[in-house]
Amino acid sequence: MTPTEAIASVPTDLFIAGSWRTAGRTMAVENPATGEVLTQVADADPDEAMAALDAAAAAQADWARTPARTRSEILYRAFELLHAEVDRLALIMTLEMGKPLAESKGEIAYAAEFFRWFAEEAVRIDGGHMRAPAGGARFLISKQPVGPCVLITPWNFPMAMGTRKIGPAIAAGCTSVIKPAEATPLSTLALAEILQRAGLPDGVVNVVTTSRADDAMSPLILDPRSRKLSFTGSTGVGKHLLQLAAQTVMRTSMELGGNAPLIVFDDADMDTAVAGTIAAKLRNIGQACTAANRIFVHASVAEEFTRRITEEMASRRMGSGLEEGVTIGPLIDDKAVEKVNGLVRSAADGGARVLLGGVPEPGPGHFFPATVVTDVPEGAELGSTEIFGPVAAISTFTDEDDVIARANNTPHGLVSYVFTESLRRGLRVSDALETGMVGLNQGVVSNPAAPFGGMKESGLGREGGLTGIEEFLDTKYIGIAD
Repeated sequence: MTPTEAIASVPTDLFIAGSWRTAGRTMAVENPATGEVLTQVADADPDEAMAALDAAAAAQADWARTPARTRSEILYRAFELLHAEVDRLALIMTLEMGKPLAESKGEIAYAAEFFRWFAEEAVRIDGGHMRAPAGGARFLISKQPVGPCVLITPWNFPMAMGTRKIGPAIAAGCTSVIKPAEATPLSTLALAEILQRAGLPDGVVNVVTTSRADDAMSPLILDPRSRKLSFTGSTGVGKHLLQLAAQTVMRTSMELGGNAPLIVFDDADMDTAVAGTIAAKLRNIGQACTAANRIFVHASVAEEFTRRITEEMASRRMGSGLEEGVTIGPLIDDKAVEKVNGLVRSAADGGARVLLGGVPEPGPGHFFPATVVTDVPEGAELGSTEIFGPVAAISTFTDEDDVIARANNTPHGLVSYVFTESLRRGLRVSDALETGMVGLNQGVVSNPAAPFGGMKESGLGREGGLTGIEEFLDTKYIGIAD
């Protein structure tokens, strides 16, 4: 399939109540590798977005009564369709988002696993029964779907972040309105079409694409029919959405920004540490909330580690994600390039050394090369801001307690990484780090079977794992007199 054919295969209208509806306006979707317009998609206004909520609310009662086995089978069919169409879907993702084609294929497989995982969880929703301790009554505990959900996904993992939210909503018996990021709507639109083919009833999942996110989505969040908000994105936007959700005391899940520390101790296996650091740093071109943002290396191994990381980063080929052998694709837009460049320049002005890269590539496209920066001074913005680019910022340490304090010195707490051959040290440091997830001797922590989420300003709630479906369920207690 050619790129033109892949883009032409994606519906570009709003998906509401099982139908594709045109909108009054359209917006352009660009290829970040070239800056060229791929296609135009619907650009919903508030009334068009509200029609999606109307559809979700109308479908909620019937969907909540649908047997769990039926919901499970729909999710499993969608899982199979994602695998069957991995080449087409990966090509669409690379064209609209920029990541190398191999990574896009990996994301489709990862995204599909959320549907398989929650297909299995759908039939395991349970409750409980007990007698009152004082006698005279019984307690019956049941789980019910929370109701219509508003789901807002980011641009950096456009398919996986969709399935990670839609999967548990469908499994729990909730309808939803999903708004993908303006930059990458095509993956979500393709996903909606796949769910329709998998047999999902009309109105259970509705897709609203818009460039006017606040105007279009705020009325939905404030509408009392919406009972759940799940958002993945920046901490600033998350705080704004929490203020809106508070007005109706809406259930919320928030997966927000990160500032992940990665700690390499003096007893770390160097091969494992280097491979894990590259994985934690360069996944998705560094544009991930889980990316290693601050790399702390014990002074006794810093020279070897830095040399090897620099060699690894230098070996990475940059270019369009469609090209063979490319592992560093474009950043999402010019603003992203400007941000990364500004962080590197500011650190260098403060005394940091740029060992590799550090200079943005001229257009077309939004490219920033693999970059290694050492001697990052304390207080540098490079160490306190989410980089979202292929920049390895390295500092040294000598004391365990000191590096833990430095790692925790951030309002964020999503994930951290620790490399050591001492199990005692690994568990001790993992317990002390103020993050919702820790990668111990590994650079990738995301897994559909594990609870993904953070502490502090990195979010609320968990996605995936045994707890993922609980975010979409209410607990009801029925007291029965003996």
